[in-house]
Amino acid sequence: FNLSNAHPNPFNPITSFTLNVSEPGYVSVQVYNIKGQVEATLVSGYMNANSYNLQWNASEASSGMYVVTAVSVGSVSTQKLLLIK
Repeated sequence: FNLSNAHPNPFNPITSFTLNVSEPGYVSVQVYNIKGQVEATLVSGYMNANSYNLQWNASEASSGMYVVTAVSVGSVSTQKLLLIK
């Protein structure tokens, strides 16, 4: 299970990542602002083992630092994102 590095990063207003799910099960991918509030939910639900392309369109978000967190079957992957408008 892993979430690839976002590209581009820094970005404006769209960034993409690849999510590799090694075991089928519940997966959640959420973007949090610096205050810890959920800005976007990219995935929430059961997913089969596979590779998935995800995108976050942050056109409604403010410039700043964000954290994307992917959670699945006992694994967590996080990374920082920088939105520059």
